[in-house]
Amino acid sequence: MAHGNSYFFVGIGGSGMMPLAMILAGQGARVAGSDRSLDQARLPAKFAALEKLGVALFPQDGSGITAAGQIVVASAAIEPTVPDMIAAGRVGAQRMSRADLLSRLFNASPLSIGVAGTSGKSTVTGMIGWVLHAVGRDPTVMNGAVMKNFARDDAPFASALVGRGDVFVSEVDESDGSIALFSPTIAVLNNISLDHKSLAELRALFGDFAGKAAATVINVGDDEAAALAATLPRDKSITFAVEAPADIVAENLVPEPFAISFDLVMGSARARVRLAVPGRHNVANALAAVGAAMAAGVDRDMAIAAISGFTGLKRRFDHVGTAAGVSVIDDFGHNPDKIAATLDTLHAFPGRLLLLFQPHGYGPLKVMRRDLVASVSARLHPGDVLVLPDPVYQGGTVSREVTSADIVADLVAAGADARHIPARDAAAAALVDAARPGDRIVIMGARDDTLSQLAADMLARLAARG
Repeated sequence: MAHGNSYFFVGIGGSGMMPLAMILAGQGARVAGSDRSLDQARLPAKFAALEKLGVALFPQDGSGITAAGQIVVASAAIEPTVPDMIAAGRVGAQRMSRADLLSRLFNASPLSIGVAGTSGKSTVTGMIGWVLHAVGRDPTVMNGAVMKNFARDDAPFASALVGRGDVFVSEVDESDGSIALFSPTIAVLNNISLDHKSLAELRALFGDFAGKAAATVINVGDDEAAALAATLPRDKSITFAVEAPADIVAENLVPEPFAISFDLVMGSARARVRLAVPGRHNVANALAAVGAAMAAGVDRDMAIAAISGFTGLKRRFDHVGTAAGVSVIDDFGHNPDKIAATLDTLHAFPGRLLLLFQPHGYGPLKVMRRDLVASVSARLHPGDVLVLPDPVYQGGTVSREVTSADIVADLVAAGADARHIPARDAAAAALVDAARPGDRIVIMGARDDTLSQLAADMLARLAARG
């Protein structure tokens, strides 16, 4: 896709904005941007990485938007009162949402693979990207997380890959309804469960998405996804499931603390696979990636061989390190399904869990309150401790109908050892102080890149304790 325009990203450091800016810059477009975190001198390495790619950075005060020819790209989280948005209106610059721009790039590609579902999108996107890269397809990949396979010392923020091949792989988001903008060649659907929208809304969004695709790779091990699969033409779908009937099946799972092995079965063919990432949910993710690669024309055996080389994503069950006998894990878990997958994976092995969960907003807490409490309370073992600081807040007007304190009250009523410590640093300090050899500390949450630094700081405090 030719880029004759100049793009200005408002909030360029965001997990959905940065990789899109990186792709445009890698394709030769003129890219600039601003970010609140840049103004606050937070996460300087991230912005240094953007500047290294030729991206010009400005304060978020409107000074970077000066001409009507600029296309101003903003996420839904950017309010119209932000100075950059006021400047865009003043100079008459075209405004475009992140989803609008991404969908244009995606839909214009010869072969597009869209990864959807309430959980696992980033991991499956990274897995597909790695498999296609490993077999020489040179894909372009848009992800919401750093892909360890592509990260280097001189390029640590590899949440995007700019390739010269015909394939564009991207996760697509149902939370804001923007999935409706995407018309994939291949649709991948992991699961359907509550996060930001009602199940009725999700069924319609995912159904329309799958209906537009030439082929759909779908998890029939998930009840909601299986119901959707039953409505699709059989010759246009590839089904997968863990220990359940499907076109691609995983059997004989053998978990390890930070890996898992299984038999991948397709008809009479069977291959033993060892993933370098743990958990039953990642086995399902791997099946999705193999199915998508095959739908894109990759040889089955080559796809299966390549998936074992996937090394994971930052903040997806990311083992930060072990100190004083305590392991620290940084994880993106932020909704009932994601948190359940993390807890189930951890409880396959002995050791107490000390959990810090920073909710990713007051609105999501309200939507998922009942399911979150039910899921977490059922999975906390005796001795486990869960601490909730207040939700992440990045500015703007929010309704605070349901708070961390409300969730903790519900969990305590259900018999869980849950505590509300409003300040995040204090919550982290409480867990470090309580930790003893054999424990696992897990930091969970979304929409806040500083959580990774918090995890590293907690590990350093454990190491200093000796």
